[in-house]
Amino acid sequence: MRVNGEPRDLATLVADGDDVEPITIDSPEGLSILRHSTAHVLAQAVQRIVPQANLGIGPPITDGFYYDFGVAQPFTPEDLKAIEKEMQRIIREGQRFVRRVVTDEEARVELASEPFKLELIGLKGGADKTEGASVEVGAGELTIYDNVDRDGETVWKDLCRGPHVPNTRTIGNGWALQRVAGAYWRGSEKNPQLQRIYGTAWASKDDLRAYQHRLEEAAKRDHRKLGRELDLFSFPEEIGSGLSVWHPRGGIVRGEMEQHARRRHIDGGYTYVYTPHISKEDLFLQSNHLVTYREGMFPPITLDEERDAEGVVTKAGQDYYLKPMNCPMHILIFKERARSYRDLPMRLAENGTVYRNELSGALHGLTRVRGFTQDDSHLFVTPEQLEGEATRVLEFVISMLRDFGLDDFELELSMRDDEKEKWIGSDEFWEYSTDALRNVAVASGLKLTEVPGEAAFYGPKIDLKTRDAIGRTWQLSTVQVDPNLPERFELEYTDRDGQKKRPIMIHRALFGSIERFFAILLEHYAGAFPVWLSPVQVIGVPVAEEYADYLDGIVGRLRAEGVRAEVDHSDDRMQKKIRTHTTQKVPLILIAGEQDRSAGTVSFRFRDGTQENGIAVDDAVRRIRAAIDGHLLVNTAEDFRV
Repeated sequence: MRVNGEPRDLATLVADGDDVEPITIDSPEGLSILRHSTAHVLAQAVQRIVPQANLGIGPPITDGFYYDFGVAQPFTPEDLKAIEKEMQRIIREGQRFVRRVVTDEEARVELASEPFKLELIGLKGGADKTEGASVEVGAGELTIYDNVDRDGETVWKDLCRGPHVPNTRTIGNGWALQRVAGAYWRGSEKNPQLQRIYGTAWASKDDLRAYQHRLEEAAKRDHRKLGRELDLFSFPEEIGSGLSVWHPRGGIVRGEMEQHARRRHIDGGYTYVYTPHISKEDLFLQSNHLVTYREGMFPPITLDEERDAEGVVTKAGQDYYLKPMNCPMHILIFKERARSYRDLPMRLAENGTVYRNELSGALHGLTRVRGFTQDDSHLFVTPEQLEGEATRVLEFVISMLRDFGLDDFELELSMRDDEKEKWIGSDEFWEYSTDALRNVAVASGLKLTEVPGEAAFYGPKIDLKTRDAIGRTWQLSTVQVDPNLPERFELEYTDRDGQKKRPIMIHRALFGSIERFFAILLEHYAGAFPVWLSPVQVIGVPVAEEYADYLDGIVGRLRAEGVRAEVDHSDDRMQKKIRTHTTQKVPLILIAGEQDRSAGTVSFRFRDGTQENGIAVDDAVRRIRAAIDGHLLVNTAEDFRV
């Protein structure tokens, strides 16, 4: 249940006047509690089987949970089966989760054999800086959860903030263990490597099966697998981890994405700028990136050192850094000359490549890389323009994403909470900027979730989330209000009254990163892109070689119309050619034989195997062009009714 807004165990005593509401097990918060409770059962099962295993942390995560263990030998698939059986026993035992407040010293005595837990006790109050540790210790009181059997005996315990389900039987049978991976303690390669067991838990067995079906579908759509099969991109070992190269076909899709976005941005009043990939250290010190983000940046490159003939340094070198963000350089463009209120809003856009020193274990295809291109925009506005510009930005973002075939959106407004020491800026600024974003979000008509305490320390933001073809939620675009960097860089504009004033900055990434958005689209469409994005839009397959010239003429017309079209002149039989190009997910296969040549027609074959025969060439060219211009997804003959 939630008591006065805070999640609590059902066993919690409540007082008259407390505001109490239920947390259902199938709600997002309920599932998080269920998953964390299942993680405790996993840890108990592991220590029953391997008593010497040391406990790390076991937080709930999206769609599941994990628990880290310090063990002498890695877990095997057979180990997972044994652990699952032991978990089933614990669940059937109906052990109660009982919360107990302890002092730091009491916790150290009770957990003396758990070195990782002892370290967490010392982190109390700063646990949010360690991945997953906030579920163990917070800034307030320290608690241990005892697992108590039917005889009232404590059979296991764990350091934990809670809350939990009332007893292990509540977990039911909608759970499963999934896989084992290595993970460094507290996410640092300097620390011991632990064994991480991943699992999932749902409110029912049916929900679990539905999730497992989604996983199977997701595996078929894995962008890394499709990238290889469709020859779109790769990660050559010779270049380095997390650094992609784009193959010709992938380059075509990316180019279409970028060119369409560029046209839309220019129409929307944005101006494109270009900035370098490296900068002197001082820029990132002033922006504070180097202070707060150093571990996520690549090491410095020392340049500009000068020596005399004897090798004595006559001029010290300077440290340069690969840029992790584009915003400081856009700020310098604004600052280059005096600005008036008439110059605002100023909308700068760039496809800027940035570099992040991601841990090797965090890298994942195109969705988590070390070098990526942000479709970055920064808007400089007056306070009076904030709501209007934020509205324009959100409308622009939604419209653009719809161009790419995404249309299921919801919004999340990250706001300040009541702990005022965590935030900078006046109450007046927070009130009007938060109200401005809330008005923008409400006016959109989309589902809105307000999240207190999740704002950046300097201002509120709106995150836009979208659901893909198999129901997965992806966070894409962000609209971030920022008065902080204009203050740090002393940005000014002259207002109507002649006074110098600070602009407000709006950070806005539409795709987030082009690489990640490409991966999302690739999985959303399972590689079968809409016609306008397809690397090859039309392939000609003659029934026999004698009809190839006829198709060459049609393909020549299509190319003149800007269509990416080819004729397959290989020695393969017609049916093998069709299978090959269907596997490559070409949307439109043109087939021609004697009947088509005699009548001046062509036949279409589509991705699902359906056909449409005897289409006049002029009509075929018109319909192909219309499918491209209309951004149509054409998988069947019915989709091609244009």
